[in-house]
Amino acid sequence: MAFSLDNLLVIGISSRALFDLETEEAIFQNEGLAVYRQHQLAHENTILKPGAGFALVKALLHLNTLTPDHRLVEVVIMSRNSSETSLRIFNSIKHYGLDISRAALVGGASLSPYLQAFNLSLFLSLHEDDVQAAINSGVAAALLYRMPDNPQQELEQIRIAFDGDAVIFSDESERIFQEQGIEAFEQHERDNASKPLPEGPFARLLVALSYLQNNFKSPDGRAFPLRTALVTARSSPAHERVIRTLRAWNIAIDETFFMGGVHKSAVLAAFKPHMFFDDQPGHCERASSVVATGRVPIKQ
Repeated sequence: MAFSLDNLLVIGISSRALFDLETEEAIFQNEGLAVYRQHQLAHENTILKPGAGFALVKALLHLNTLTPDHRLVEVVIMSRNSSETSLRIFNSIKHYGLDISRAALVGGASLSPYLQAFNLSLFLSLHEDDVQAAINSGVAAALLYRMPDNPQQELEQIRIAFDGDAVIFSDESERIFQEQGIEAFEQHERDNASKPLPEGPFARLLVALSYLQNNFKSPDGRAFPLRTALVTARSSPAHERVIRTLRAWNIAIDETFFMGGVHKSAVLAAFKPHMFFDDQPGHCERASSVVATGRVPIKQ
């Protein structure tokens, strides 16, 4: 019987994003494919440590236990490994009890041609070219940073935090700020306060998460265990357009922080997201020291 990925939250994640394969990546880069291959075969039964995207994937897969009659989330491993060198990845998946059965193993080739084939809602990787290709093709994607020293503790809630411009919303207003300065940006937002912002690369993901929140409950009848936050550099008067845009999309974000240029790290450390998505390298660098972080590239 054919299995459809339609109407599911489908997460594609590279093996390096799910597990810590930095030692193996260094072997590949410095000593070549043959040595890498031998290393993976020799360590086939050595369990890999969790990587930058592990906590988010584990938390999202837990949602399937809330609806035993049908799945809500599907995770696909998307790896540049060949099938020959991938058994260590699958052994690690089994060890951690992750409900993952699908994979694309492309033997060193680019993953980008296969992203649409799996109907991905989100793609997470440590390969910048694959992430850029995903964004260019209309798939929400992020380049993950190394795990912080204080990794995410397990929480009953799934928590995901987003930047606004160039992530949830398009980069239209961000470009005005970058090219013309803060005064032009604020005037533009005043003039367009009642006009919803165009969608950004993560808008559809946010809509999907909002749908899950509004249409499912936990087994004991409590609200769906997912909490979202918007952490944006905007402040008054640029806040109004954001609020009206989310209202027009019929989305209620649980927590919203208009930072007005204040560093986001302290707020993120308090919110404790499984993942924070931002487009600015500087913001991502700071955030990655306290929470798992993914940088969203601009569409080219």
